[in-house]
Amino acid sequence: MNHAIRFHHTGGPEVLRWEELALAELQPGEARIRQHAVGLNFIDIYHRSGLYAVPLPSGIGLEGAGVVEAAGSAVTDLKPGDRVAYAGGPLGAYAEVRNIPADRLVKLPDAIDFKQAAAMMLQGITAQYLLRRTYVVQPGDTILIHAAAGGVGLIVCQWAKALGATVIGTVGSDAKAELARAHGCDHTIVYTRENFTQRVREITGGAGVPVVYDSIGKDTFMASLDCLRPLGLMVSFGSASGPVPPFDLGILSPKGSLFVTRPTIMTYTAKRADLLQSAGELFDMVGAGKVKIEVHQIYALKDAAQAHADLGGRKTTGSTVLLP
Repeated sequence: MNHAIRFHHTGGPEVLRWEELALAELQPGEARIRQHAVGLNFIDIYHRSGLYAVPLPSGIGLEGAGVVEAAGSAVTDLKPGDRVAYAGGPLGAYAEVRNIPADRLVKLPDAIDFKQAAAMMLQGITAQYLLRRTYVVQPGDTILIHAAAGGVGLIVCQWAKALGATVIGTVGSDAKAELARAHGCDHTIVYTRENFTQRVREITGGAGVPVVYDSIGKDTFMASLDCLRPLGLMVSFGSASGPVPPFDLGILSPKGSLFVTRPTIMTYTAKRADLLQSAGELFDMVGAGKVKIEVHQIYALKDAAQAHADLGGRKTTGSTVLLP
């Protein structure tokens, strides 16, 4: 019998349950995959806690990697035995076996193993659209990334450095600062004892940065606006500290005619061509050694509640995977 992590009401990590789950009949456009690794991401906490509402009861998780066991009658580009990965949904990645729309799957290069794939797909594709589409980072740019030692942060630091940018990153401790620097971050700011707005202004000679990438949310949003140069772009792509409260758009004018966006991976990969392009660029960067994917924490899938507690408590660094 297939097992999966599910939750019947929102709340803390304790609402996650390891349950038997019968598989539905495979639909023509679906593939059935036996998962070898599942990715852990902060968006999973948003779903579990109710910050992002989903119909209940629900599965959880948006990212995984495994082997195709069966393909629906309308699927032409996948066959049993293919190594595949996915990111962005639909929900239900925390499972031993699952059915998923085949157009959400990408084939894995031989050089990328399942744990790497599960650790990199959602975070890596997020880094790709942040750096190459939301704001196109150019050589000579100086950028600010919050949570630089987190999963997305470590990939962004490496990728931006490969693009010729100077990277400023905020972190919560000296150990995390050291980790970020080892992955291409030029200037680390320990936000627990330093004013990151002041430091960014010092580092940039008062000019500010053209873009801030912020997955923290409530605690950093307003101060991040003051890190931007005129016509700068504030990219709010997460809410680790809570959602950004409503604010008066009029403040963007005196701060330099600023831009604000709230992107999601679901929008950026809604078209299959965009998904394949994003994944292809990610695989190329990893294959060339410009971005190294390191799994820093591994949990058994049935222990997902503990993994959520550690991630929410900021006890993790980089990427974490769950093994069925």
